[in-house]
Amino acid sequence: MIKSISLLTRKAGLTHEQFVRHWLEIHAPLAHAVPGIRRYVQSHIVEERRRPDIPATDVEIDGIAELWYDDRESMAAALATPAAKALHADGALFIGRIKTYTVEEKQIVPTSP
Repeated sequence: MIKSISLLTRKAGLTHEQFVRHWLEIHAPLAHAVPGIRRYVQSHIVEERRRPDIPATDVEIDGIAELWYDDRESMAAALATPAAKALHADGALFIGRIKTYTVEEKQIVPTSP
């Protein structure tokens, strides 16, 4: 499995609540049409936690998107589809800035049964 993680910042002029509403109610259903997505999770930011011993970065984000694919080739094929292009076109309506990483997960603490 391979995963894409995107840090999302809302467009100027949108409130956090408007951003989250569009992302969840309009954008998320479009992901169902993209072939090859194995899992899609939206993490909506509710607060920032800071640590006194480590300085925070200057990144302001409104949410984190995680998408899983079988492998990098499946991800590339999925992103080339008309459904993915529609998903990205919708994202341009409410996402002001984005930073995306392709990652491999290393499970440290297993999920509970």
